[in-house]
Amino acid sequence: MTHVKHTMSLEEWKKQREAAREEDLLYEHYTLQASNKQRPLRVDKFLSNLLPFTSRSRIKNASKTGAIMVNDQPVKASFKVKAGDVVKLVLPYPPSPELEPENIPLDIRYEDEYLLVVHKPPGMVCHPSLGHWSGTLVHGLLWHFGQLPQAKGQELPRPGLVHRIDRDTSGILVVAKEEYAMAHLSKQFFDRSTDRLYHALVWGDVQEDTGTIVANVGRSQRNRKLFQAFPADSDKGKHAVTHYQVLERFGVATLLACKLETGRTHQIRVHAKHIGHPLFQDADYGGDKILAGPPTKKYQQFMRNCFALMPRQALHAKSLSFDHPATGQRMHFDSELPADFEAVLQKLRAYAAGMR
Repeated sequence: MTHVKHTMSLEEWKKQREAAREEDLLYEHYTLQASNKQRPLRVDKFLSNLLPFTSRSRIKNASKTGAIMVNDQPVKASFKVKAGDVVKLVLPYPPSPELEPENIPLDIRYEDEYLLVVHKPPGMVCHPSLGHWSGTLVHGLLWHFGQLPQAKGQELPRPGLVHRIDRDTSGILVVAKEEYAMAHLSKQFFDRSTDRLYHALVWGDVQEDTGTIVANVGRSQRNRKLFQAFPADSDKGKHAVTHYQVLERFGVATLLACKLETGRTHQIRVHAKHIGHPLFQDADYGGDKILAGPPTKKYQQFMRNCFALMPRQALHAKSLSFDHPATGQRMHFDSELPADFEAVLQKLRAYAAGMR
């Protein structure tokens, strides 16, 4: 959260964006307080004056989606800011202008003029990052959008990710096709009004049929590329809540449906490890070892065969629900498990049946 009472310099703006990238944030968060000498001024003008590197169009779209708050109340762009008012603004980060389109096949499940829903395969990175400067979902989206007609009087808006999933996680993503949709969808994710359901295969027999994991999630103190769980009352990490339900038991592993109440980076993976049931084949969090079952050679070979079938963490973004930015209609999308995930489940079912 950035607190400013003066016009933000270019250096300050760059520092904030770099800090946000380090924390893997998708949104800009601002808190600005009007001075005691502030005369009544439209909130969009007030924000433009203090944030000269943020376009008026982004601010206008933010007001339409309720992402501008004055004294904790959503306001329109025409609202007049007065002395002492506290103004808060949430904006999605725009995609980088340096990206080059790439002809990458996409599994698009739905598309209209505002958004599209895509099924991301495992192994695909969502957006460019260190070590992944090409071949990402964003590069493929830019190619796809490049085949669409130009909007009259302006360039076609670039695609915008409003959420993402890990490289080796498969499943459903919604992508904004124009700025208003991007602001509207970003606000829904920020407000946690979307519904996201994941299927996760974890090691061991999870004791309770249903449960809720509440533990802060933050950067690992040993490895800054990973995350770890902290006590919910700790000042470390960020508040995170995962609800789960057992879908299938295999004795040595359990298939869970996980519903996210919050959306922290690696949340399900970290929470699963936190309760002693790491995700199957999750190399970052210890799930790529045989953590349950008998020490027999036959069983060990069986599990190595399962590993070969699915050389990535067993996590799939199964379904997603959100409100359509233009119509307000609740949209729901569901996806099938990828072939590698389903193949491992079939082997575990056969194993469990043989143990009865």
